Amino acid sequence: MIIVAGEALIDLKPVRGEHGFLLSPHPGGSPYNVALGVGRLGVPVAFLGRFSTDAFGELLQAHLRKSRVDLGYAVQGPELTTLAVVTPGAQGESFSFYAHHTADTLLKPADLPPLLPEGALLHFGSISLVLEPTASTLEALMQREAGRRLISLDPNVRPFLIPDKEAYKKRLRGWLALSDLVKVSQVDLDWLYPGHSVEQIAREWLLQGPQMVVVTLGSAGAVAFTPAHRVQVEAPQVTVVDTVGAGDAFMAALLVGLYRSGSTSREQLALLDLERLSSLLSFATKVAALTCTRAGADPPWQEEVM
Repeated sequence: MIIVAGEALIDLKPVRGEHGFLLSPHPGGSPYNVALGVGRLGVPVAFLGRFSTDAFGELLQAHLRKSRVDLGYAVQGPELTTLAVVTPGAQGESFSFYAHHTADTLLKPADLPPLLPEGALLHFGSISLVLEPTASTLEALMQREAGRRLISLDPNVRPFLIPDKEAYKKRLRGWLALSDLVKVSQVDLDWLYPGHSVEQIAREWLLQGPQMVVVTLGSAGAVAFTPAHRVQVEAPQVTVVDTVGAGDAFMAALLVGLYRSGSTSREQLALLDLERLSSLLSFATKVAALTCTRAGADPPWQEEVM
């Protein structure tokens, strides 16, 4: 199975109402969306994280269950649910987070399962690796499980939550050393390493630990790097309604593609040839493109992809 660890929150999106703009709640959070996407694509998946017992927390859990996501590794707490206010703009959406002492930021070591299923893939990412104490708890889980199973990472950088860029980059290097698969957006790389090319950074990251680095390029598609190969695919042309959740849908499809091909270990990642890498990226960009055709983080079901 695939286990996704991280935050679960509510995106508040503006919608035009009778008296101006209203904020409409939508389940979200990068790892949450990844788990949702994996479940809808028909692969066994579980979410590891902490939910509030408030109404939003109940909504988040119900939404996962409807998408066939197991909650056996989830815990609950009385604190409020994290909120992210989404503001559309010419360069895409921006986010303002309300995450002080909220439920998903308070995951403790005692909340972690002592054992995970043999052969399960484990995915980490986004603000759950920034906001404490959840960040340190998940980092410890990553350290515990590295070498035992395939570790996947999507930093999904949120600059306004990072007060010290250099400290974050230092911590990121530690995650890279523990990860087998890393997916990152070109936007993230431009913020982390301005003036450097995608290929330069990806090649440097491969030397730090990962067996594969995948970079999403927005409407230009995606490119994957391994020590032996470089593969780039174009994105399908669609009428874009909303880009929220597209990167997470891509990540979900990437994990599903690897799971279905049996490439569930570091050693098997190394055996992927150009044809299989291209097929993997094409599938992931297709799923991401479908997500862009509808509002909110609403990844497609397997039947829709087919």
